[in-house]
Amino acid sequence: MNRYLRKTVCLGSPRCFETGFSLLEVLVAVVVLAVGLLGIGGLQVLSLKNNHSAYLRSQATYLAYDILDSIRVNPDGIASYATLATDAPAANQSCETVTSNCTTAQLVTHDLNIWKCSLGAWDANATCVTLGARGLLPGGTGEVAINGNDVTVTVTWIDDRDGSTTTSLAVSTQI
Repeated sequence: MNRYLRKTVCLGSPRCFETGFSLLEVLVAVVVLAVGLLGIGGLQVLSLKNNHSAYLRSQATYLAYDILDSIRVNPDGIASYATLATDAPAANQSCETVTSNCTTAQLVTHDLNIWKCSLGAWDANATCVTLGARGLLPGGTGEVAINGNDVTVTVTWIDDRDGSTTTSLAVSTQI
């Protein structure tokens, strides 16, 4: 087998030399390949983490625009939507059908309950279980600030797996 890897070459001179691969050359090639594969693996892990962050940001955007749409549907209750969604959802008031005959205040409570449950901090709450609403964001909280017809919705969530980094998204509009 050694005769295939090594060959002695004499080109009409008194000096002969050997050609072929040495074990050291193969070892260097394996090390370079291993470092390259580790780099590719690291890029893949970073790509997955960034993809998950983008997913959470899209969910936060969806939730911000969802409560804004609820406010647009119920403009008479605009002042009642101002809330800091760190408190638990109120008792369930079902306003999901046309025949439920909800007042403006009941519709506000219902919209805020679904929004708070969808944020993610209240998955075990009885109201959220009754509504069937599951949280979309890890540790998600929200705030609706209203100044006249200007509405600002801020959604905050935990963006990493160790729970130390929070990220916020703010959306402002005029109703």
